[in-house]
Amino acid sequence: MTTSTPTDHSGDGLARRILRRAEDAGLRVGERLPTERQLADDLGVSRTVVRNALAKLNVAGAISREVGRGTFIRTFDPPEPPGLIDVTDFGPADVMSVRLLLEPEAMPMVVARATARDLAEMRRCLAGGDTAHTYEDFEVWDLALHRCVMAASHNPLLVRLYACVESARHGQLWGDLKRRNDSGERREQYRCQHQAVVAALNTRDSVAAVEAMRAHLAAVQANLLGGNA
Repeated sequence: MTTSTPTDHSGDGLARRILRRAEDAGLRVGERLPTERQLADDLGVSRTVVRNALAKLNVAGAISREVGRGTFIRTFDPPEPPGLIDVTDFGPADVMSVRLLLEPEAMPMVVARATARDLAEMRRCLAGGDTAHTYEDFEVWDLALHRCVMAASHNPLLVRLYACVESARHGQLWGDLKRRNDSGERREQYRCQHQAVVAALNTRDSVAAVEAMRAHLAAVQANLLGGNA
């Protein structure tokens, strides 16, 4: 008698399954994945769930999505993001307070240590955010951009601390509040602010990078918390 193993249909678990199945099917780097509909039918999940998993693979650099052509494999072994620390579901006000302490003050370190590859990855995340049309898609790229900016500090302790902040951003309290406050106008505001941060980092301007990051986080705080910040 055999027992079945529970299937992981979470975004991360399904993303790994999509890569494994593609590799087992003999697909190679540069070749096209099946369509969302085909993947959904094959994996027994909805197209929305598949789309979320593909968004995670896109952010991780495992695939590239080309309008009118399809989705292509870039690597079967994308780098793993820093492990999320299991934290209590902290309130958004506490999350924002810590972000304002950490992120602006990290900018001089990022300016000093960011590599050409780091800056290219920031630009890739910006481009992903520019093409995001839903809250869910934009949030994936928003998280990825802030993560890669902090990773560009090349300070393992800071990256580990920021993983705790990111874990809190995955909590229900944060997600519910951010979703309720979402709008196309606010996403456009954040896109412009992200561009200002990355532009300052590209020109190695520490003062401008600190100011741009602080202005961005102040806007997020005001949008989410209003007078309760």
